[in-house]
Amino acid sequence: MQFMVIEHFKNGDTAPIGKRFVDHGRLMPPSVEYVASWVDPIKLRCFQVMEAPDPSLLQQWIDNWKDLVDFEVIPVQTSAEFWQDR
Repeated sequence: MQFMVIEHFKNGDTAPIGKRFVDHGRLMPPSVEYVASWVDPIKLRCFQVMEAPDPSLLQQWIDNWKDLVDFEVIPVQTSAEFWQDR
């Protein structure tokens, strides 16, 4: 399954997020895969595409960051996958 994850940096403070990432990496379970990300430098949020076989595994990753980031998770599929099923 693919997910669009929108991260909202708490308190507009990116320093602790950057430090944790440098010190520990993405902190994802082995079956969760990072695909790509984009940062909105004005509103201090990050848009990520993630893959996980089960949403509960994605939640394990979120639990490692929820003290610094508020998450919005949207299950998505590619346009080709969507139209193939129609």
